[in-house]
Amino acid sequence: MRILFLTENFPPETNAAATRVYERACYWASWGHSVDIITCAPNFPQGRLFPGYANRWYQVEDMSGLRVVRVKTYIAANEGVVRRALDFLSFLVTGFAASLLQKRPDVVVATSPQFFAAVAGRAVGATRRVPFVFELGDLWPASIAAVGALKPGFLLRSLERLELHLYRRAEAVAALTRAFKNDLVQRGIPADKIAVVINGVDLPRYKPQPRDVALEAQWALAGKFVVGYVGTLGMAHGLANVLAAAERLRGRDDIRLLLVGPGAERAALVAEAARRGLGNVVFGDPQPKDAMPRVWSVCDVALVHLKDSPAFAEVIPSKMFEAMAMGLPLLVAAPAGEASAILAADGAGMHVPAGDPEALARAVLELADDPAKRERFRQRALRAAPTHTRERQAREMLAVMTAVVEGRGASAALAVTPT
Repeated sequence: MRILFLTENFPPETNAAATRVYERACYWASWGHSVDIITCAPNFPQGRLFPGYANRWYQVEDMSGLRVVRVKTYIAANEGVVRRALDFLSFLVTGFAASLLQKRPDVVVATSPQFFAAVAGRAVGATRRVPFVFELGDLWPASIAAVGALKPGFLLRSLERLELHLYRRAEAVAALTRAFKNDLVQRGIPADKIAVVINGVDLPRYKPQPRDVALEAQWALAGKFVVGYVGTLGMAHGLANVLAAAERLRGRDDIRLLLVGPGAERAALVAEAARRGLGNVVFGDPQPKDAMPRVWSVCDVALVHLKDSPAFAEVIPSKMFEAMAMGLPLLVAAPAGEASAILAADGAGMHVPAGDPEALARAVLELADDPAKRERFRQRALRAAPTHTRERQAREMLAVMTAVVEGRGASAALAVTPT
């Protein structure tokens, strides 16, 4: 099969969408499929080009057997509305144009968030008369409205109409959570065309390993109990709550809260932690994707944290599965929903309400003071990780694409075995 995949985020960027697309596509290529990726020069989330890249109109590279086509876009940091909108719209135009220059694919796929990539994908499918699959990674624009980046009004209503149009026109929708599918069905999208393909972890990349002594020394974590948040420090994650919990933990010098990653909120969080004198909060420099196992190795507990909003009850952060594969107990501070349900089913850690610093601090203390409980969670995490693999996700996504190529998109849900 010849697959054309549009995504604005791709390695060496390290956010969830970039990692998800890349790791699955590597499996497709290894299974003999041809994969063309249409993306832009890496710059997320700071809005600065990564070393070795230029923002050119058209450049091609080979990455792990994938043909990666990078196009020019208006580059902006992941903050604000107007400049990010220009970024999104520019990729719509240049990504669409570049897609027309590729060999005719059997299927076109585009992923959200950044659903203007899906607009481009739909246009490519219509122009080249090939089926289009919309991978639903986030309920955009609902998620940006939830963090206050877009207020209710004409623009939001217009984007929601465009969103529904894309769902209707796609031959199939691959939703990353069951809640996403339920949301679409409630809004009139046929359930049979929506397959649920839940996130996972690439097990060959993540496994238990000894504590990285060099990294531990660099961040002054030797001899400390470390609760680590690893990922984007953005508006959707509500990490001011972690600083509030840290204030409640001042009396425990043996505990450190580690925040590693880039993001729109990083500078404000660093400044606020300094203002409060929170020596128990450590900000690790953003790391390349291949360094993530090293980062996890210095943690005793993995923190999964989301903003206190109903929109984020539907999210399943992929870092959950990375941490489980590393053998880490999970501490999930998020609205009750799909992530907490998976946590409960796997028995791999603790859940506390989103936006409750007192509950978060109590949970940290409980985990720090009960090694036996941590070990139980660790063993359960390791047992559960093989049920959440990236290879499984790649096979399920491939089954959805095969269904639309064979004209069975209207029943794409049947291509995936429920988990």
